This record gives sequence, structure tokens and C-alpha cells, in this order.
Amino acid sequence: MTWFEKLDEVIEKYLPDLPMEQDVPMSRLTSFHIGGPARRVAYPKNREQLVILLGLADECGARPFVMGNGTNLLAPDKGLERLVVRTAGEMNALQLVDETTIEADAGVSLARLALFAKNAGLSGLEFAHGIPGSLGGAVYMNAGAYGGEMKQVVEEVTALTESDIRRIPAQECDFGYRHSAFSDGKSVILGAKLHLSKGSSSEIDAKMAELMNRRKSSQPLEYPSAGSTFKRPTGYFAGTLIQETGLKGLTVGGAQVSEKHAGFIINIGGATCRDVCTLIQQVQEKVRQAHGVTLEPEVRIIEN
Repeated sequence: MTWFEKLDEVIEKYLPDLPMEQDVPMSRLTSFHIGGPARRVAYPKNREQLVILLGLADECGARPFVMGNGTNLLAPDKGLERLVVRTAGEMNALQLVDETTIEADAGVSLARLALFAKNAGLSGLEFAHGIPGSLGGAVYMNAGAYGGEMKQVVEEVTALTESDIRRIPAQECDFGYRHSAFSDGKSVILGAKLHLSKGSSSEIDAKMAELMNRRKSSQPLEYPSAGSTFKRPTGYFAGTLIQETGLKGLTVGGAQVSEKHAGFIINIGGATCRDVCTLIQQVQEKVRQAHGVTLEPEVRIIEN
């Protein structure tokens, strides 16, 4: 019996109300719109269901891959012979704990989270309003923009570790540039508490609108992408190095270095994972030759 047949059996027995699909194109689940079919995709509705599912998946040899909104991921063209667990969309509980603290599930979108905070008169998440990912993914990589980042607002993370479910205080989360204690993939983020500050809803709204306008004017949002393709190298900006190397518009298949912002590789139509990976390698090599700087990808490539 295959792992997915075993999984189907135990899901039917122990989690009969768990939404699950077969052979789902990863191009449907990622902002890059790239990737072949995942053998099984599950959509847990809450933290308890996610924890039970992961235990069952391990027993079946399903090698679960937990994802949020798929905005920083590149999936393989041949698909995934494993269980994909998508928290975005279903795991969306969100509540005000006290006057300045919000608790939310990992699947809650940053846009919804920022609007919830604004409506509660809480400041600190304005930077996150235009980031298209989920809370879990944002904590995982300490997402940030325009001078703000998750480590500034995270108070506590609830995670499934190798041994149990833990509430991990922010000081133990090892937040750094596009890094956290969860980046090694050994723990699964279930949710987080965010500590914000009281503010004026109208001023918060104006700040979010300003940052969104900056984003729209400078980034190629009209094309599928995974956001910034490369991490910022110490002392430089990746986009500036790529532009100075003359790589704007460089194209491999359906993948292209954006003419609007050189830090983005975009899908101009029919791009494959191979196209994007080849283009990433070309950009890295040309920038290394021109500037002696090695660019490290920010986009996460899912492996089988």
C-alpha cells in the first residue's frame, strides 16, 4: 500500500471532516503560478486538526510540507510526491487578547491581520499590510518591509516542536534578517501573539495607503512572482547590483528579471521551475563576476 493510500485511510478514520484534495497543481497554490501536482493537499481548519494531521502523516510516511499562502515558494515542475499542508484560508482564527495584543492562527493573511489591528486602533503592522503572505510564513522568515519586520511585533509563537506544543517567547525565536529559530523546519508554527501600540485608526490607515502606493509604484505586482528573489547582501541592495550589472529584462523561457524592479524575477507567461532556477543561477554568476558579491536566494525552493 502506498503512503497516500494509507493516509487516505487514516484521515477517513480519524479526521473525516478534514478538507483534502488529490493531485493539486502547485501552480494553483503559489504566487509564482509554477509547479506540478502535489499528490495530496490538506487544509486543516484549526490548530488541533493540524497537529493530529501531522502525527498521522508521519506514521504514513507522507513527509508533510507545511505552507501558508505560497508567496515565497517555488515548486518543482514534476510536482510533489508528498503531503502538502496548507494553513492559509482555513486556519484563520483571529482575536484581540487585550488592549494591545492580538493572537492569530498561522494561516491568517498579513493583510487581514493589519486591517484587524487598524480597526482596533493598534499600530505596528502598517508595514505588513501589502505583504501577501500568511502570519506563519512571515514569522518563519521574519518578513519585513519599509523599516518594519515581524520581530518588532511578535510577543510569543505557539509551535509544534519535535517533543510537544510550546509557547515560545520572542526572545527565544532567534529573529534575524529573513531568519528565525523556525527556519530549520524542525518546528511547525501554529500561531502567534503580537504586541502592538495604541494609535489613531485614521493615521494607521493613511500610513498603510502610503506604503501600498510605494509598493505598487516600484514593484511588478502585475506579474506572478515570489516577491524579492534575493536576500539583501551586507552593504548592498540586491536589486541595485542586478540593475548595475545590466540584467533588467534578462529572460529564460517564461522567467524574466523585471524591468520595473531588478530584485524581482517574474513569470511573464508559462515559466517553469527550471526557467526560474536557471535565471537565478545566471544572475548570481553575472553579479559575482561584476561585483564580487554572491546573492543568496530569498525564495524557498520546495524539494521532494
